[in-house]
Amino acid sequence: MVFPRKTRLRRCLKLSAILALLVFISSLWLPQVGNKDCGNTWQPCLSFYHQTSEHPPAALKWAGSDEDPPTIKDCPGQEFQARLLLMYLRSSLSKSGDDEDDVLLEPYLQSWDQLLSFMNSLGTMVSFFSQKVKKKVTLVQELSLKHAAEADGKNNAQHSALQKVSSSGLNRGAFRSIRSMVEAELKAGVVNFSQRTDSGCRTLLRLHRSLLWLKLMLEGLAGGPDADGRYKTPGELSRDAYKVALAPYHHWVLRQAAELVFIALPDRQYFLQLVCAQHQEEATPIMNIIIQALTVVHQRTQHILAQHNMLELP
Repeated sequence: MVFPRKTRLRRCLKLSAILALLVFISSLWLPQVGNKDCGNTWQPCLSFYHQTSEHPPAALKWAGSDEDPPTIKDCPGQEFQARLLLMYLRSSLSKSGDDEDDVLLEPYLQSWDQLLSFMNSLGTMVSFFSQKVKKKVTLVQELSLKHAAEADGKNNAQHSALQKVSSSGLNRGAFRSIRSMVEAELKAGVVNFSQRTDSGCRTLLRLHRSLLWLKLMLEGLAGGPDADGRYKTPGELSRDAYKVALAPYHHWVLRQAAELVFIALPDRQYFLQLVCAQHQEEATPIMNIIIQALTVVHQRTQHILAQHNMLELP
């Protein structure tokens, strides 16, 4: 016979264990380790994806051109707007002069603001992770303002300027684009290839991997049913994307804990409504448009980081 007091105690212990795992996930969600840490009993390797393209790909269709994409309407009553995300992604794709095949940093970070809104809309569990992403975005913004102030000879700039992000530091100077930031930090010697630092390059790499996770998840949501006519659930799609984009850089325990998040994701219909669609047929073209832009941004960033051997920064 199980006494009620013991039953309540077991339930409390199970709940405490789940909450502890969630806190653990929230502190380590973004990739912090490299593949060199895997391979033992506690950290088995997962090498699903490792792109080291030496040549940046051509822009997909209109994504990096002046051609107007199909119209995406605003969705009233929600923070995430697919139209704004697409606008920022396109604006980040530099198309002229020395900046060709580069990514402009200000609109890139603005696109992350929309991606964060997208993540926050998926529920409390995902919002734990989005807060970590937000810290990465803010760090790059603060570093950009610091470099802009130093370039202007204002080494004693007011601290409040770093608290309120302004676009002035992102439109010019070392942090105007991803390529210029990488080159400036290498020249300044702030990128460490053997130990963890808070450089812009290392922070960007973590955002870059998370961008791949979101892109792959959207690709799954935009895809059709399987041979049996069944659509994968968002949890299944998120799990598949995680295994490719983030799991190779996470500890084994964290990978197991992440399963809780996938289970808690809302159903497919909820995702469709985020892009103002009621049916899969309406949502797929919209998602494909966003996926095209995400692909070009990701590939350009991948190429720049690969050129400077930064794809495995600790």
